[in-house]
Amino acid sequence: CLDSEGKLREFGSKWRTEECNDCSSSRDGIRCCSSYVTPVDYDKEKCESIFNKEICSYKVVEKNDHSKECPVHSWVG
Repeated sequence: CLDSEGKLREFGSKWRTEECNDCSSSRDGIRCCSSYVTPVDYDKEKCESIFNKEICSYKVVEKNDHSKECPVHSWVG
């Protein structure tokens, strides 16, 4: 199979894309899904979510002080 970047992938192989998707190939084709969860229930006025592409995850921090994390009550992925 050829992936979206034009790389040849063997059947049964697994990989993570630069966009943080986990993919696998089979004789039926290639399947990809998000490797991370997204914060949805937090104080959006006081806090902001920041995506770290290096580790494929979100961190929710105070807008005025990124060293302080905010509580997240719900995530989707």
